[in-house]
Amino acid sequence: MSDLDHLRNAIRDIPDFPKPGIIFKDITPILANPTLFKKAVHLMAETVGDQKIDKIVGIEARGFIFGSALAHHMGAGFVPIRKQGKLPGDTYKTSYTLEYGAAMIELRQDAIHPGEKALLVDDLLATGGTVAAAIQLLDQLETDLIGIAVLVELGFLKGREKLANQTIFSILQY
Repeated sequence: MSDLDHLRNAIRDIPDFPKPGIIFKDITPILANPTLFKKAVHLMAETVGDQKIDKIVGIEARGFIFGSALAHHMGAGFVPIRKQGKLPGDTYKTSYTLEYGAAMIELRQDAIHPGEKALLVDDLLATGGTVAAAIQLLDQLETDLIGIAVLVELGFLKGREKLANQTIFSILQY
């Protein structure tokens, strides 16, 4: 069995979470297994290749898990994009919709210097709303976004289409 098969088999489908009609892809079995978690991080880093990355930008909350591990693995800094009201100091804010509601995220105004190369990381790409909002924030900092790395991509939700001008690195596609 391949590494991808091991990862895919570990992900659980949780029906009707967080609301009826949604099938939640539960990655916690991967996180709980040190071999699988290490393999997931390695595969995510491998998809990016040898590109120089200054900052890994993780989207709250599960993007923090993979983002910080990738930053360590790749020798880059880690920058969090958080939900509204969670970051101190001056921030840029943007709102977005997702498949089961609406939210607002923030990024510190001094988190990335203009021209720094960044990789945006989250656990899952669904409709693309969260990632598109994060890109808006990174654009305000004049970030050189080299791509978006996710563990899981739900292709049937067409998030990739919303992000047509971006390079997307996904490990598992559904």
